Amino acid sequence: MWGLYHGQGRRAGAISLSIHASVICLLFLVGTNRKVHEVIKQQITLIAPDLTPYKPVSSRMGGGGGGDRSPTPPSKGNLPKFAHKQFVPPMAVVRAESPKLVMDPTLVIQPDMNIAKLDMDILGDPLAKSGIASNGPGSGGGIGSGRGGGVGPGFGPGFGPGSGGNLGGGVYRAGGGVSAPTVIYKVEPEFSEEARKAKFQGSVLILIIVDEHGNPREVRVIRAAGFGLDENAVEAVQHWRFNPGKKDGKPVAVQATIEVNFRLL
Repeated sequence: MWGLYHGQGRRAGAISLSIHASVICLLFLVGTNRKVHEVIKQQITLIAPDLTPYKPVSSRMGGGGGGDRSPTPPSKGNLPKFAHKQFVPPMAVVRAESPKLVMDPTLVIQPDMNIAKLDMDILGDPLAKSGIASNGPGSGGGIGSGRGGGVGPGFGPGFGPGSGGNLGGGVYRAGGGVSAPTVIYKVEPEFSEEARKAKFQGSVLILIIVDEHGNPREVRVIRAAGFGLDENAVEAVQHWRFNPGKKDGKPVAVQATIEVNFRLL
């Protein structure tokens, strides 16, 4: 830089120094400009939830109950097969001597639901403790202390303390005849100041329930990114609106996960 150039060493050196200094200043301004750093690519992906690696995020599980007003509590046993419709409720004790039409008992639960089976050949409530054969003190058929032809203390043809069938108080998962909700309006999450200063990029995985009206509820983070991005992602998703998922052509509450990716350009 300081070498001789046609006998004009000082002048060439000064020009070269000015050019290098200008380039360095320009790079510094571009690299530290807040607007440049806040140009973010945010990719939103709505997917069916595979929650196997995660702990349960809600204590509200189940959606059915039943019984035949027996004085004894429901007996322990396995659940019947799962189906989209119920024609015959399950019973631990069959009262009819010779039914005119033999059909398999079912629960209205998505067939792909994975629930552990007991080493027992009789129908019953897998969460019950009684070993005495009984349909329980509930009503409407089924097994339990609730009503509706299901199993458990809930209401409906599903299993557990919720209502409306299925697991999770009537909440379905996409697949097996249930369509996934789709986003129709979204608020873009902001890139946090902490992440910007740290030049951090990452993704936030959020579990939501989209109700039958297309509103998000029970918005929870199940895989965090930190640096304030989790809070910003949740705040934005709470204002989103969806076309709800459907079962048999009717809107239903569907559980799904949203992955929000934050990238600096």
